[in-house]
Amino acid sequence: MPIEVIVPEPARKIYENWHFAPAVRHDDLIFFSGVVGQGDSAEDEFRNAWASLSDTLAEAGVGYEDIIDTTIYMVDLQKNAAAMSKVKDEFIKEPYPASTWIGITELVIPGARAEIKVIARKARDSRISEDD
Repeated sequence: MPIEVIVPEPARKIYENWHFAPAVRHDDLIFFSGVVGQGDSAEDEFRNAWASLSDTLAEAGVGYEDIIDTTIYMVDLQKNAAAMSKVKDEFIKEPYPASTWIGITELVIPGARAEIKVIARKARDSRISEDD
């Protein structure tokens, strides 16, 4: 079974110019490309990054509650971790997904403090049998 590419209309140009999908689906798993945010403060930047996931989540037919794994790449991890934790909790509620935070030296976007990558799960329709 080939992967299904998920590209919400606002991300179409990025898909065409940079040659990567905002997300891909394989069976019931959806793998999202990393997102970065913009903002004057770390909190504003992180909030913008988490919010920017919403279009792709919606296009995939899932929400923040369907996220099963997060990986956060962060410049100055010790300095920025508290702000990321605070903002993340605005979007991610119990039951919490698995999570890994990795300190790095820089990101592809100059000056960005963090990149957030998630995996979500969309349960199969229980009305569809395994034989379909």
